[in-house]
Amino acid sequence: MRFTLGIHAITRRNPMHPVRPVNQLHLISSLSILITLILTSSAVAVDDRDQTPDKTSAGVSKPNILFIAVDDLNDWIGCLKGHPQTLTPNIDRLAASGVLFTNAHCPAPACNPSRTAIMTGIAPNKSGLYDNRQKMREVLPNAELIPKHFSRNGYHSSGSGKMLHYFIDADSWDEYYPNKESENPFPPTLQPPQRPVNLPRGGPWQYVETDWAALDATDEEYGGDWLVSEWVSKQLQKQHAQPFFLACGIYRPHEPWFVPRAYYKKFPLEQIQIPPGYRSDDLDDLPTAGRRRGPNRYFEHIQAQGQWKKAIQGYLASIAFADAMVGRVIDSLESGPNANDTIVVLWSDHGWHLGEKQHWQKFTGWRVCTRVPLIVRVPKGAPGMPAGTEPAIQCDQPVNLLSLFPTLTELAGIPTPQQASAPSLVSLLNDPQSEWQHVSTTFLNRPEEYSISDQDWRYIHYKDGGEELYQISSDPHEWNNLAKDPNHDATLQYFRSRAPASFQKYVPISIKAMPRLKWHAGGAQPAPPSRPDGQPFECFFINQRGADVELFWISPSGKKTSYGLLSTNTPKRQSTRPGAVWMIADTDGQQLGFFQVGDRGAQAIIPDDRDQD
Repeated sequence: MRFTLGIHAITRRNPMHPVRPVNQLHLISSLSILITLILTSSAVAVDDRDQTPDKTSAGVSKPNILFIAVDDLNDWIGCLKGHPQTLTPNIDRLAASGVLFTNAHCPAPACNPSRTAIMTGIAPNKSGLYDNRQKMREVLPNAELIPKHFSRNGYHSSGSGKMLHYFIDADSWDEYYPNKESENPFPPTLQPPQRPVNLPRGGPWQYVETDWAALDATDEEYGGDWLVSEWVSKQLQKQHAQPFFLACGIYRPHEPWFVPRAYYKKFPLEQIQIPPGYRSDDLDDLPTAGRRRGPNRYFEHIQAQGQWKKAIQGYLASIAFADAMVGRVIDSLESGPNANDTIVVLWSDHGWHLGEKQHWQKFTGWRVCTRVPLIVRVPKGAPGMPAGTEPAIQCDQPVNLLSLFPTLTELAGIPTPQQASAPSLVSLLNDPQSEWQHVSTTFLNRPEEYSISDQDWRYIHYKDGGEELYQISSDPHEWNNLAKDPNHDATLQYFRSRAPASFQKYVPISIKAMPRLKWHAGGAQPAPPSRPDGQPFECFFINQRGADVELFWISPSGKKTSYGLLSTNTPKRQSTRPGAVWMIADTDGQQLGFFQVGDRGAQAIIPDDRDQD
């Protein structure tokens, strides 16, 4: 027995003892005592109800749920053997106490669509939410999230850290840290005073957080995930009047890879090994769409700066830090009063490339990006699995994180909402070798682009008809695309038959939900020349001055080219690129100010004169 569950007993007196014949005074006295006993018993019963976990209709206690998300974590954990140098003793310890799914995949290879799908149970091809630029509540205004569903079914739902894409969705939670009304899921986190630290920005196309450094700070001084783990740990040490759904969002190893120096010291730079899945000629057999998905400027830039091994060191250090935070949470659970009645689930939203397929970051359909850690531990007595999970079990069946919502509702013995249509994993938790007719589909950032995993094969489909096919048992790093090999036509046909039947249209972000470009007011200094560098996207120019203004693009040589007049409060859609400069002038040609375009679509608001101080 690993844990001891404290039980608080309340003794009741039985008011139903037989009563002897008595005189009137004695009868009145006895009735008075009886009424007192009944009232006392009722009061005790109410108090007892408030202190006892909720029950299902079968009379079994509802289990608590600890729901741990680790951001951007690929298979570089010890029990999945993704990298020989990774150090994750706490995640490995958790895996050894429950069921490790070795063939689990994300719903999408990006934070927003993956987390939205997990938390709603709705796949991207059914919601229309495919990428990070969209807004969940614009696409799915009425979808119920896991915590809200559990709250409606007798649970107290609370959480801390990143569970959704940079917002909390306050109405879905009973309690949150930081305060849910702030809609900011991040507690204060130590940052270097000067940035970038190690990786210079290659241009406006580069995500500003792509950087790494060891910080001279303790875990507590660092804050961030330490504060998240501290808050969650305190909840786990408490007695609760209701069963709880408790979410813990660990942000590292998401960029930037700034963590305390102690974690960097675990990985001496001179000993760093490149990713096992890297091969320099790994693009030769890819279709055109695959080659476009593969090499990106990040990896080329990191290599040119001599930062590849430093970056790998930063990722490994950030994983080790995240593992330590997971360890704090698990230790608090196991030493507290909720140890024997809490389901534990640990997952990551998607994987991460560190040079494989000449790629850096995420957003691809390859296994290094779609395969994720998934660990589930169920205590004995859970309504949907009374025997609980056995320790140190592995399941190799292809599963998807979309299944977490229906799995948890089945385990807890509460209704599963119709929107959560993926198959529950409870049958596999009971018997990892049981029959499983499902494949696991990961959706890319546009309709009709996806990858499919079965127990041994992987298939990738692009909208232009390009295909990739890999046999994982003989080619775990997906180096040999077999899609053009006629010997595998039957396998291709099988995967084509398992393709999603339909795709919702991509739902673009509304203009008002876009980030804002900074307005550089004034005409004393001419607008600087553009330095366009990166793929095109759209920005919207909105004139709030109350009079027409003119929009000019400033060329790299400093020449201005008119793109027409902007009427008041009539948004103008404009294709542009990172690093472009757009100047605004009045109808007399006098410069009013300018915008410098960043690395993503945005709204460019020309303020009224009264706002230009």
